[in-house]
Amino acid sequence: MKNIIRAAAVMFVLILAVTPLASAYYSYQTYTYDINGNYMESPDAYVPDEIVTSATMGITPALENPTDLFVDDKQNVYIADAGNNRIVVLNKRYKLRFYIEKFTNSQGVPDTFNNPQGVFVTENNIYVCDTDNNRIVVFDRDAKFVRIVEKPIADEFAVDDLYRPKAVAVDRSGRMYVVSASTYQGIIAMDGDGVFQGFIGAQKSPLSAWQIFWRRFQTKEQLDQQQQNVASEYENITIDKNGMIYVTNINLDEGAQQAAITGKSKSGEYAPVKMLNTQGNEILKRNGFYPPSGEVRISNSASTSTSIYGPSKIVDVALGPQGTWSIIDKTRSKIFTYDENGSLLFIFGDQGSQLGNMETVNAVVYMGNDLLVLDNTADNITVFKRTEYGNILISALENQKNLNYDEAAENWRGILMRNNNFDEAYVGIGKAYYREGDYKSAMEMYEAAYETENYSTAFKQQRKNWVAKYALIVPLVVVVVIVGLYFFFRFVGKRNKEVATRPGGRRSYGEEVIFAFHLMMHPFDGFWDLKHEKRGSIRGGLTWLAIAIASFTYNGIGTAYLFNPSRGYQSVFGQIISIVVPVGLWVIANWCLTTLFEGEGSLKDIFIATCYSLVPIPLCIIPATILSHVLSLSEGKVLGLITGVMWVWVGMLVFFGSQVTHDYSFMKNIFTTLGTIIGMAFIMFVALLFTNLIQKIVGFVANIVTEISYRI
Repeated sequence: MKNIIRAAAVMFVLILAVTPLASAYYSYQTYTYDINGNYMESPDAYVPDEIVTSATMGITPALENPTDLFVDDKQNVYIADAGNNRIVVLNKRYKLRFYIEKFTNSQGVPDTFNNPQGVFVTENNIYVCDTDNNRIVVFDRDAKFVRIVEKPIADEFAVDDLYRPKAVAVDRSGRMYVVSASTYQGIIAMDGDGVFQGFIGAQKSPLSAWQIFWRRFQTKEQLDQQQQNVASEYENITIDKNGMIYVTNINLDEGAQQAAITGKSKSGEYAPVKMLNTQGNEILKRNGFYPPSGEVRISNSASTSTSIYGPSKIVDVALGPQGTWSIIDKTRSKIFTYDENGSLLFIFGDQGSQLGNMETVNAVVYMGNDLLVLDNTADNITVFKRTEYGNILISALENQKNLNYDEAAENWRGILMRNNNFDEAYVGIGKAYYREGDYKSAMEMYEAAYETENYSTAFKQQRKNWVAKYALIVPLVVVVVIVGLYFFFRFVGKRNKEVATRPGGRRSYGEEVIFAFHLMMHPFDGFWDLKHEKRGSIRGGLTWLAIAIASFTYNGIGTAYLFNPSRGYQSVFGQIISIVVPVGLWVIANWCLTTLFEGEGSLKDIFIATCYSLVPIPLCIIPATILSHVLSLSEGKVLGLITGVMWVWVGMLVFFGSQVTHDYSFMKNIFTTLGTIIGMAFIMFVALLFTNLIQKIVGFVANIVTEISYRI
């Protein structure tokens, strides 16, 4: 009995001891996004391993306001310790090697830093951004002073322009690219001797319509004073081995940045992270569901107890293995990692003090298989180790990059065994199937990943095989369809002529419906006969209204994957609302207006004419929906052309139907049409106002009832 009690006590103590570790671990989460921006949990590609503090490093005084982090080719770690005006250099075991804080400058005078914000290391030199001293100080790899790069001398720099370098990157030739905290013209490019070569990659900020209008009347001096309104300075910079420059920006207009994210923009104009070539042209690939901008669900963030609003503030970018790269969101303390095509691989990190979470991330850098993140508030470094899942992912990217497609496919299958929501794995396997000539299987893989471009390429090949297989059947079907349409329209035309020659009498339901085919080709005669010869009716108009609704419903459900990859469509009720409401608003607004301006059409006449004007919708939408199953993505413009023709056709029929129904002249009908559109807007405004009033009344009554129920 004593042994049982002793064992239970030991177990209880172990549970208490492990609970903090378990809590720390489970607060850490890795996830990705689907095509709709929903969170999807993912296996950990990196896991938190340790927190490197000042005590661990063996440095005194402790880090204070560290701002930048760099790892050189020998895995030495450099920290810009701005609060202590020094650069801390650690070895690969995160132990202190030496400080760079005091030096003798080229004048033989003892010198020090003042708020050094950035550090960059090349094969031979260490570059320190001595921000508040307005200069860059260069040392050799043994921390011996080499030279000072002062503010560039050029016409582009005014005498009173402040130069505050806070980040620098240097290419293999020694060319320097500097981010200045007070320079909005772009990145400062200088040669190895510090000679100014120009600005590259200026970041634009949007102007309001009023600002654009007002700038037309401002003097040159006023425009120069407002230059900061049309550009913003960058935050950080790094460079890859090919000389491509990665820059981040936290000073973007939030509305423009948010619009770029939600609109899935491929442009980098308002992107918080860019890749520039040496000419300053933006060349970053953005092929994922959303552009590489950090958080997609910007109203809050996953696994965070408090809601955080607004787009991400991207403060740094790190270049990883096999074309991967990571950015850090200072707002949410998260790390977002992408591949070289701009597709999201995984997200991890969060705010907090537990292992794996950070308070204020300020810098990120890769160190072999590890990822180092600098916490500016906690004054420490969190080290993340790559997992088995992460190793398989990197191997897949490496094999794919080196054209080892079979090995890459095996890696991607290994990824799917651990994470069946990983879209890039489906794409990788799809590419393997494509190279094997199995286009159908490739299409299935691409469809699973919502990859329309590769799907379209495989679809073309599959379509070519299908046409070759059914070389005789395809033209036969086309001929049958054309002949069938010919005889149908011939029958309809003949039937409409017979009805037209028959004097008076009630028209059958079928005759009223098929009259729309005559009306759409002969609008003036058709609308005259519709009103005066009673060739149509309310039931005929309702029929075409119902057919239009059914056509849009079929279009939403039946459109091919290539042109509706998310499979999103409105419900039947939604389709009814989207068509019936505009038709109803047009009929009511037109009747109200034409009653005052001597219109001869009754409410019934306007409704019938409007409904019959919808006949081009099924004639265009249904064929376009069918065509979507045989067209590739590059041929999709045909569908846009058909839809455009349809709406122009419908608009012309509505316009001429109103003119004939009310017996208006052409110009009078134009003014009436414009007035009708304004009337529709007015009716919608009144309806929304009335709805809001009813909601307030209902809410007021509900509050009274609730208050009475509490007092009784």
